Amino acid sequence: MPNTVVDNYVVKNEITDQMNSLLDLSQFVTVDRDLVVNDGMKFIVRRYKATNGTEKLTMGQGNTKQISSSYEDFEYDILLAQNDFRYFDEEAMKDPVAIVTGLRHGVTDMYNTMNTDIYTELTKTTQVVTATAFDFGAFVEGVAQLGVENIQGVEIFALVSKEDTAKLRKALKDDLKYIEDYVRTGYIGTVCGVNIYTTNNATAGTIAIGTKEAVTLFVKKDIEVETDRNPNTRQNDIYTRQYYVTGLTNEKFAVKITLG
Repeated sequence: MPNTVVDNYVVKNEITDQMNSLLDLSQFVTVDRDLVVNDGMKFIVRRYKATNGTEKLTMGQGNTKQISSSYEDFEYDILLAQNDFRYFDEEAMKDPVAIVTGLRHGVTDMYNTMNTDIYTELTKTTQVVTATAFDFGAFVEGVAQLGVENIQGVEIFALVSKEDTAKLRKALKDDLKYIEDYVRTGYIGTVCGVNIYTTNNATAGTIAIGTKEAVTLFVKKDIEVETDRNPNTRQNDIYTRQYYVTGLTNEKFAVKITLG
């Protein structure tokens, strides 16, 4: 009997489970589902900032400057991320594991695409630390620039490229601690309260530090799965798609460390 495409509901559950098991995106971003009920395919992110104005005064003096706030609007297009896993009945009969392997790789590819967008938004921050090495001092300066007054209970993460992982470990040496509670995909250690993860999406020479408040993942529609079959050629296609947009919504919670 020839193979038929698996049920959409089963495929969607498999994809969702795999997405969650790869890495919980909620630790890197704030998830906002308001776009689900809004029309349109464009979205405006408004970023606010304020100037400092505190002065030390002597008797008879008054303030010469004031605190002022401003904002800037950034327009984003809502993205469609989609991939297609194709297989033939004959291939599935030769190797039944091929279907599961293809599905899982489709999920991995989708995750990497979204993670690239998250990393790109993080690195749009104007808060930059230029360091000669990815050492303890660089992380101290990076954390100091974050808009976090009390880091206790706040999860701060750093994304580093695989090319820079060896440099980072050599520079940090014994300062890099491994915490069992953070046994997750890509986790390599903690320094200055920052949990460090390696990712293929990071750019060599740059480490992005932030909290989940820095970037927001706006979801337009939940993950969709659609299947198609050509009975004549026994060709099966499984499409996975999601409409979303990521935006740097609060850059004070994001810092870049660059080598210079």
